[in-house]
Amino acid sequence: MKNKLEGFVKDHKKEFEAKGPSDLLWGKIAAELDKKQQKKTISMYQWMSIAAMLILTMGIYFGYQYKKTSAEIMVADINPKLGKTEVKFTSLIEEKRDSLQVLSQTNPELYKKFMDDLSKLDQDYQELKKQLQTSPNKALVGKAMMKNLEIQFQMISQQLSIINQVNQYKKEENSI
Repeated sequence: MKNKLEGFVKDHKKEFEAKGPSDLLWGKIAAELDKKQQKKTISMYQWMSIAAMLILTMGIYFGYQYKKTSAEIMVADINPKLGKTEVKFTSLIEEKRDSLQVLSQTNPELYKKFMDDLSKLDQDYQELKKQLQTSPNKALVGKAMMKNLEIQFQMISQQLSIINQVNQYKKEENSI
């Protein structure tokens, strides 16, 4: 069989070499080469669709982020009564701090010591406020926050009493 194939190829060798692609095929190839590549264009509708999707996506993302940051849990969310107590204590504490600052001008060292003690309690209060966001027992943390504010109020009241006593003692000492 191999010999027959070789014989056929030798006999028809000139036909294989002389015959190339047909003129019709060359014409099609030339026509395709002559055609200019058309660029794909994006229509105005497609651009508007892309812009709308981008704006919508960004709006959803920023809306979610805003909702996430503004969802801080407050004591009043847990128990309105505790919320009122918190407001009452914080306003009283601020009022007493102002009084403490005015009365302590005669003894700034004592005032500094008092403020150091108060700042420690305030740091504890801020830590409790952070714990309130993640705690499974929010009512217990809220009560601890109110107890902290109550202690701050009592401490400032005692400090004011001490400063008044010191000032009174100084007045009596100067009058002698």
